[in-house]
Amino acid sequence: MASKLSDRWQTQALSVFAVREILDKPLEDESAQSRIKQIGMINILYMMHQAHEKLTLSNIIQFTGMTRGGVIETIDLLVQRGVLTETLGKNSMGRGTARQFEFADQVFQAIRSAAASEER
Repeated sequence: MASKLSDRWQTQALSVFAVREILDKPLEDESAQSRIKQIGMINILYMMHQAHEKLTLSNIIQFTGMTRGGVIETIDLLVQRGVLTETLGKNSMGRGTARQFEFADQVFQAIRSAAASEER
């Protein structure tokens, strides 16, 4: 079972990963405001992930209070960067489709490697 200290290291490692991934590798025609929104979104999505919340557009909108367009704009950039992967699943009513997201494996690999280097 992970300790509270290891949970804090993981959160800090995620924040460092987000800052490096987004600020060090800007996309073409991307504004500074957009990059800051992405860093904040990664942290929110990680909190939701830890709480075992599904990362769907509806859940993210409800959690953040952002508009649908604002969430889509930020999430799409994180998908483009390879930080998130997108799948289509059933919506909450089970009839239509909903966009669902997961952190890419590279995110957790970066967190694990940062945590391992802290333990040394």
